[in-house]
Amino acid sequence: MREHGGNLDIAQQRFGGRPDDWIDLSTGINRLPYPVVDVDPRLWNALPSRTDIESLHDAARHAYATDAPIVALGGAQAAIQLLPHVSTRGRVRILAPTYNEYAAVLSASGWDVTEVSDLEALAGADLAVVVNPNNPDGTRHDRSELRALRPRVGRLVIDESFADTVPDLSLASRAAQDGLLILRSFGKFYGLAGLRLGFTIGSEREIAALAAMAGPWPVSAAAIAIGRRALRDDAWKMATSARLASDCLRLDAMVRSQSWTLVGGTPLFRLYETGDALAAHEKLARGQIWSRVFQQRPGWLRLGLPGSETEWSRLAAVLSS
Repeated sequence: MREHGGNLDIAQQRFGGRPDDWIDLSTGINRLPYPVVDVDPRLWNALPSRTDIESLHDAARHAYATDAPIVALGGAQAAIQLLPHVSTRGRVRILAPTYNEYAAVLSASGWDVTEVSDLEALAGADLAVVVNPNNPDGTRHDRSELRALRPRVGRLVIDESFADTVPDLSLASRAAQDGLLILRSFGKFYGLAGLRLGFTIGSEREIAALAAMAGPWPVSAAAIAIGRRALRDDAWKMATSARLASDCLRLDAMVRSQSWTLVGGTPLFRLYETGDALAAHEKLARGQIWSRVFQQRPGWLRLGLPGSETEWSRLAAVLSS
């Protein structure tokens, strides 16, 4: 498995403890998730109907402010796994550094993959990939820049997995045009990554192709019921976005005592230059707080945001120890 956050099994092997002892800040998953209540037990032994799936699609269109065709999949990762098969193999250019699954999945499927460092270098690719906001550094690209890029590549894939709190960045409303695919994650902002739910938005032709590859039941009946409710809960979304924005400032202030500098981030994670990320990572781990380091960037440490006040207090205590 490639290097990712969420690998608490490794944390326990190296530093001990049970899963409940750890605060996992190695991912960008909201630690105060959408409340899951009153889920009909029958959903766990029922196959979802086409009507159920379409009602989820309608809720996603509402949340992402689009009228474009959409397909629900088992997380944004499921869409990445299907990307190599949307068209014939060719040249891929990926704006990097970014989420490492794109290069690995496309390369394994025979695509010619090049990672580039600026948006202009994507021009001329058969397939171009941009994560907006970017993971792990939070770099943002204005919609006008991406609209201008679209005619200069064969197909443009924009991963908006961390765009829920910055809707003005999203191109979901433009996704009905051929050659533009938008990937959205449900589990990160709503804090329910274990539900395995995500969406791809695009033209009718391309979404039909993805839906055919995904099969008749790409997500569970329970995921549909929970996702449909959450995606239409505008009040929760607004309150959560405001809380996360405030918590980012709180975390940035908390780590100043460590002389770390902010590289970037989103309202779901922060990326710091620490000088020695392994030392910082191990200090946190001894207090059973799990963070994310990057082999290619020895100073970078990524932290998700604590959830409860107990978690905030534990992080403050470990940092000050």
